[in-house]
Amino acid sequence: MTIKAPAFTVGVEEEYLLVDPKTRELVAEPPDGLLRDCQQAVPADVGAVAPEFLRPQIEVDTSVCADIGEIREKLSALRRIVAETAAGYGYRIIAASTHPTARWHEQVHTDKARYNALAADLQTVAQRLLICGMHVHVGIDDDELRIDLMNQASYFLPHLLVLSTSSPFWQGRDTGLLSYRISVFDELPRTGLPARFDSYGEYCRHLDMLVDAGLIEDATKIWWDVRPSARFPTLEMRITDVCTRIDDSATIAALFVSLLSMLVRLRRENQRWRIYSNMLINENRWRAQRYGFTEGLVDFGRGEVVDYADLLEEIIALVRTDAEARGCLAEVEAARDILDRGTSAHRQLAVYREALAQDADEREALHAVVDWLIEETLNGVQ
Repeated sequence: MTIKAPAFTVGVEEEYLLVDPKTRELVAEPPDGLLRDCQQAVPADVGAVAPEFLRPQIEVDTSVCADIGEIREKLSALRRIVAETAAGYGYRIIAASTHPTARWHEQVHTDKARYNALAADLQTVAQRLLICGMHVHVGIDDDELRIDLMNQASYFLPHLLVLSTSSPFWQGRDTGLLSYRISVFDELPRTGLPARFDSYGEYCRHLDMLVDAGLIEDATKIWWDVRPSARFPTLEMRITDVCTRIDDSATIAALFVSLLSMLVRLRRENQRWRIYSNMLINENRWRAQRYGFTEGLVDFGRGEVVDYADLLEEIIALVRTDAEARGCLAEVEAARDILDRGTSAHRQLAVYREALAQDADEREALHAVVDWLIEETLNGVQ
């Protein structure tokens, strides 16, 4: 069967936290003018700025991009505009999936109909959502193909999470996890790995059952690690932490679009990626959340834990043809740089431990992490 080539357009959403550079704490009640000024400063062809569930959060969305080079350019512009606007109010932004010291129960949710409904429905589970993520949309305008790719791409989600981890701290504690954000988000219903569907019609029947029963209003209340977008003809990857370095954001977006391109290429050759049970993939999801790349992931074809660096080389080889075709091979290969220097989580922990070694107390060490995040969030931003 001939498969029409998907658009493979790309869009990225990132969420940031507003901090006071003097106290290093979150700005619990930012002035309304800050968000308005950000929105007015962003050109429509670059993207958009929006509020998030909690007041200290700001979300940015790129406009639809043709390639990863354009993604990087627009993300850079969005970070710069939001950072400069925040600085005008005396604040800074950090791109991290948790704040090192912030207390969730001290935060206020945004007064917006959707968020008010979420707060009322989910109670403390929603109030704990002091976390930020990164979502990558890839244009797949064929409904059936989008579901088939979701089924296959789930295998690679832990491999992407490994490269993005930026949430080792929670409420002033070293959690021992590199992505504690996942633990917080998993408290919500309809999260985690997606269910498997044989067709788009089957997916719609399941969705309609939830809607008709009055459990959810629409598909935006399904928060899987990867899902068919409810708003766009895209497959939306949602498992990753927000990356502190913009270079890492570009790498993860490049890897996701290249993996989908590879899976489409295999399908054209009458091949497909083997689909493993969620029970097995969840083991790698946990290892990625807990250890990042330091303890390896399971290669289910071999039935053994394999060093992540070796798995990454296999992935780069798998997608090389597709990354070259999409003009993003350099960004894909830059995943090796993440292993060399560590993710944001690794580096936050290093800053924290170094400060402790220099006789800082725990709070001073955590403040050093915030200072590092403020600086690193704008590393490479043009």
